[in-house]
Amino acid sequence: IEWSYWFSGLMDTQPNDRMYNCLPMYHSVGGIVAIGSVLVTGGSVVIREKFSASRFWDDVTASGCTLFQYIGELCRYLVNAPPSANETRHSLRICCGNGLRADVWEPFKKRFAIPRVLEFYAATEGNFSLYNVEGKPGAIGRVPGFMASGSPVAIVKFDFATGAPLRSDGLCVRCAADEIGEAIGKVSADDKGKSGGRFEGYTSAAEDERKILRNVFAHGDAWFRTGDLMKQDKAGYFYFVDRIGDTFRWKGENVSTLEVGNVVASCPGVTEATIYGVAVPGFDGRAGMAAIVIDPTFDPAVLRAHVSSHLPAYARPVFIRIVETLATTETFKQKKQQLIVDGFDPSIVSDVLLVDDPRREAYVPMTAEYFARMARPRELAQEVEV
Repeated sequence: IEWSYWFSGLMDTQPNDRMYNCLPMYHSVGGIVAIGSVLVTGGSVVIREKFSASRFWDDVTASGCTLFQYIGELCRYLVNAPPSANETRHSLRICCGNGLRADVWEPFKKRFAIPRVLEFYAATEGNFSLYNVEGKPGAIGRVPGFMASGSPVAIVKFDFATGAPLRSDGLCVRCAADEIGEAIGKVSADDKGKSGGRFEGYTSAAEDERKILRNVFAHGDAWFRTGDLMKQDKAGYFYFVDRIGDTFRWKGENVSTLEVGNVVASCPGVTEATIYGVAVPGFDGRAGMAAIVIDPTFDPAVLRAHVSSHLPAYARPVFIRIVETLATTETFKQKKQQLIVDGFDPSIVSDVLLVDDPRREAYVPMTAEYFARMARPRELAQEVEV
């Protein structure tokens, strides 16, 4: 109920509002936020059983919806879809959700004439949430400077080697402005605590303790671990960087799959991209690999020039896999596990595979002969920048 009223206030829902909801009903956003935020003020909800990029704008226009809820990569699918006659004839005044990437934000608003985007951050089991009420592209929320001292949200330095926050003299260390770390939320001592949020926990005490940090900034305090890497700028805006499990290490540096994915996806000819790390025989860490969906204008040379100009050498994808589609979950999150398992073995992968060859300054085909040389790392190191 609280969530329904929170989002009703944030979106200023009225009795004449209609919410377009094509999200899974079992999800907290599709089943609670999208529905409750409108019903509590007497509005109505138009429910579509399944998201359809080709039918989306026809549905929204015909039903007279004034709001719609998104999640994950839904907005990217709309941007990548062919033009629709109704894509700017709608009555939408706001769209609300989480997961709208920075590279999609402005193209989405401009092409579809969206007046306002309300991006937020929250987790079903989490104990805090963030809201980007100003509509700053790419941000997930903001805590102004005058509220910072009492904020129940913090970002602490993270040690990728241990998989835990860094400590100094037994306590965690806050990140500086624009420094990447793990986001944590203060756990209140009781349900009435004003300086933190309630953490109800899981059905397993062991899982509860895995998610709770103790003695964080003072002895005896407790904070909830989100497992999400974020950064906060000097103005107080928070930016999602990556899930801790998605970040991999290469050439002694930490690589954010989300950051690399935004760059690759913004390259002309690439319509969708997902990034992951793959093991290379004889080398520590994991090399970056991109699975991409392309259009007829795609040129590997353009992609290489693009990533070279936007990313440091260690973050540039070493391997490229060109796929027809990228699998997603029911909530539009990309599935990577099978891609990671497949790796870059041409005997397993039937899709086109490319590998970065620094001698030719180009992405070249990954052949069976090339892959066979992976068993001889010294020889490979002379040919491929790994």
